[in-house]
Amino acid sequence: MRTGARRYRGLQSFIDAGRGLVTVLRTEWNFRIHAVIALLVTLAGFLFQISSGEWLAVVLSAGVVFMAEVFNTAIEYLADAVHPEADRGVGMAKDAAAGGVLIAAVAAAIVGAIVFLPKGWAWLTTL
Repeated sequence: MRTGARRYRGLQSFIDAGRGLVTVLRTEWNFRIHAVIALLVTLAGFLFQISSGEWLAVVLSAGVVFMAEVFNTAIEYLADAVHPEADRGVGMAKDAAAGGVLIAAVAAAIVGAIVFLPKGWAWLTTL
């Protein structure tokens, strides 16, 4: 295989992934909510000057939530394409995928509380 063809396939993979992210961003309300929250948390991180370890926890937590939301959306699209009519098993699979997003979001909220509550409390007590 020619090197140029391999490079093109690698580039095409990134283009396809980007198109998938844009699709999720345009079609999934919850993904947009997570994006706004991630933006607010990022701003809070700069405001409170969180440590590099705290940044690592915050970024990984946000990434897991985004990943879970994208996987949930992919499962929903695939399930609807394969079995468009109402089906108990498909509904259970969709619910399970949504449950995964909930687990990730709750874990991220706990990380956020661990990182930001002490800093917020310290800021409030110095007013």
